[in-house]
Amino acid sequence: MAQSDTVTRILDTAEVLFAERGFAETSLRNITSKARVNLAAVNYHFGSKKALIQAVFSRYLDPFTQRFHTALDELEGQHAGRVIPLETLLETMATTVLAVPAERNSLKVFMRLLGLAYSQAQGHLRRHIQQEYGDVFTRFTELVRKATPDLPDAERFWRLHFMLGTVIFTLSGLDALRDIAEKDYHEQVSVRDLVRRLLPVVVAAMNAPLPLALEEGKPEEGKHANAYAS
Repeated sequence: MAQSDTVTRILDTAEVLFAERGFAETSLRNITSKARVNLAAVNYHFGSKKALIQAVFSRYLDPFTQRFHTALDELEGQHAGRVIPLETLLETMATTVLAVPAERNSLKVFMRLLGLAYSQAQGHLRRHIQQEYGDVFTRFTELVRKATPDLPDAERFWRLHFMLGTVIFTLSGLDALRDIAEKDYHEQVSVRDLVRRLLPVVVAAMNAPLPLALEEGKPEEGKHANAYAS
């Protein structure tokens, strides 16, 4: 077996098992047994379980980051210094997210891995994602900030994570949702149909009025936000 085939086999097996069982519950022996390689091969190519987890994420996030930077470059060129509408930003992100796993027909796995990155991520994975891919997420967040100037920074943070949770939950359970739609509502739903339905929901959530308690405290927070922006 060629070296590249061995690495691909290990990564293919690891990402499926991590998505199904989680990081802590998946041992290197589980991976080697299903991939039909020996433990020495994993240690040789990756060095540790931590490095293998990082490599699994990089296989998705490397092409995603490259595509997303390119897409944001195009948007900024088209709007020539004007604020990019929130819906356009979110649609661009969704299109980029769908394009990457579509190359390997594994959207559900990608979404489950993203969920694990938030729910089970150890410090090494958070640091890896921040160091290697933090620039594109910081860039996107800044564009969202400009598109939602009335939101306090803390509220924007929570809404972005609520949005991310909604997207991950929906797309990681895609097969079950499509089965329900077909059985109960006689609808054949593609992934892009689902995204078209999801987009106005998350845009409305981002643009929803502030909770009453936050609205009452808005003058002070607005003052703070302005100082921060300056």
